[in-house]
Amino acid sequence: MTSFTEENYLKIIYKLSAETNSEVSTNAVAELTLTKAASVSDMLRKLSEKQLVKYQKYQGVRLTELGESVALKVIRKHRLWEVFLVEKLGFNWDEVHEIAEQLEHIDSEELVERLDEFLGFPKFDPHGDPIPDMNGLMPELRHQCLSEIGIGQLVVMVGVAEHSAAFLQYLAKIGLTLGSQIKITEFNEFDKSLSVNIGDNLSHFISHEVAKNLLVESFKH
Repeated sequence: MTSFTEENYLKIIYKLSAETNSEVSTNAVAELTLTKAASVSDMLRKLSEKQLVKYQKYQGVRLTELGESVALKVIRKHRLWEVFLVEKLGFNWDEVHEIAEQLEHIDSEELVERLDEFLGFPKFDPHGDPIPDMNGLMPELRHQCLSEIGIGQLVVMVGVAEHSAAFLQYLAKIGLTLGSQIKITEFNEFDKSLSVNIGDNLSHFISHEVAKNLLVESFKH
């Protein structure tokens, strides 16, 4: 049995290790949990005793097979609840993260599987993040960042790498949502900002910071 705090740690370690494909530093975990490094070390030792992580001081931490399984179950619940909140209860995509953070710790596997079935077995959450299946397998991703796309290419927005409410509200304000068609019309060498057409609308200016957090795929006619 794992506590809310332990599950949050496992989820964060999973996220960080997926980004770096290596051991995760204590400081990196501390930064995301807003916790002092000494407190993080104490928690990592507890998780190690439960065989959920492999941890050596000064050498970082990584999940065991058991720890990864627990992390993926939490992520699965979080993303399914986000789908439910947006599709069934009418929440905006910038409103659901904190609510799903609470719901993801509900322990009933039967509830999760019924929720999945009720939602039609979705593969992705409202932010375009893949939803692990009941065995922890993720749908295949083929996206790129908008910042990697050349001038004149037509792409479709399929996700976001940044989930803050401020960022999602900004995207909604300029008319960018999942499924939006984007065409880069100009690249500014100085600051790597872009001018883009969104659907049939007029051109928008997008900073490099925004572009690198937009996940896109080639448009298929």
